[in-house]
Amino acid sequence: MYIESVQLKNFRNYDSLELDFDQGTNIFYGNNAQGKTNILESLYLCGTTKSHKGSKDKEIIHFGQDEAHIRMMVRRNEMSYKVDMHLRRNKAKGVAINGLPIRKASELFGVVNMVFFSPEDLNIIKNGPGERRRFLDLELCQLDKIYLTDLASYNHIVNQRNKLLKDLYVKPDLKGTLEIWDMQMAEYGRRIIEKRQKFVEELNGIIQEIHRNLTGQAETLEIIYEPSCTAEELELVTARNRERDMRMKITSAGPHRDDLCVRANGIDIRRYGSQGQQRTAALSLKLSEIYIVERKIKDTPILLLDDVLSELDSSRQNYLLESIHDIQTMITCTGLDDFVSHQFHINKVFQVVQGTVCQP
Repeated sequence: MYIESVQLKNFRNYDSLELDFDQGTNIFYGNNAQGKTNILESLYLCGTTKSHKGSKDKEIIHFGQDEAHIRMMVRRNEMSYKVDMHLRRNKAKGVAINGLPIRKASELFGVVNMVFFSPEDLNIIKNGPGERRRFLDLELCQLDKIYLTDLASYNHIVNQRNKLLKDLYVKPDLKGTLEIWDMQMAEYGRRIIEKRQKFVEELNGIIQEIHRNLTGQAETLEIIYEPSCTAEELELVTARNRERDMRMKITSAGPHRDDLCVRANGIDIRRYGSQGQQRTAALSLKLSEIYIVERKIKDTPILLLDDVLSELDSSRQNYLLESIHDIQTMITCTGLDDFVSHQFHINKVFQVVQGTVCQP
């Protein structure tokens, strides 16, 4: 699997851009705030319908314009796919595959798989539970179209339930409709919890060896799924919390409250780990993503590395670069010195200067 090319129009700071990629390592280098990350964002957005930053469509469209376009050509299993994405400031985005419009993001499932790694991901361990849930959801949504649908339905139901909880203050007669939302929330929530649990079990089977290698066999890493309640208990807990939820006007239990505990040698490094331990564990998580995707799709994902090397010490840089030699990789950086010093093979180099891209 690899991306052959991308075309951008009115995307972020690019009026118009066309790039052809190599199947190996593609480097985008230049000073900060020139537009390097925007290229990676366009690829991830076109492949998943989501910005890795969580940006809204209207924030992505070039200033002063009402629309933006992305066209990405993907090669997978001897088949070519043309993915067109149309972003509109005041309307939902439109997506077409090989010229045929799709109605749901899940229809992109099976076209392309990507692993995005940015400096912010190095803080996934020390940041709040929302970041760790996001890690779970971004990967599961790419691997399982049913999970993507279930998660969207669950989030919609929680939002509607929260709105109802607020409306009950002035319209108490609506209380009878709360049970309907609770039943639906419990059904979708149960599916999400079960799939997250299975994913974490699979993750543990991969991450431990990676982390031992990264730490010179000094640490054993364990990921523990911490649901706010079990799949079997969700309906009961939701009913038990109903009166409290009405007082607080918010849904207090469910997958939107889940977390991941990360232990190194039995110590919870979310709270008691050093910054070095937390960053190494985060690197282990992202590298594990690559192997999980390979195992699921019987192919290599596309790896997007956004200025990550500058955040890692030499030994971790080496391990990361050795792990990606057979994967199409898009790397942003401020210079090429790290790659030269590591004698890392580069297939294609792009220089990015103020929204223009050239091959030096």
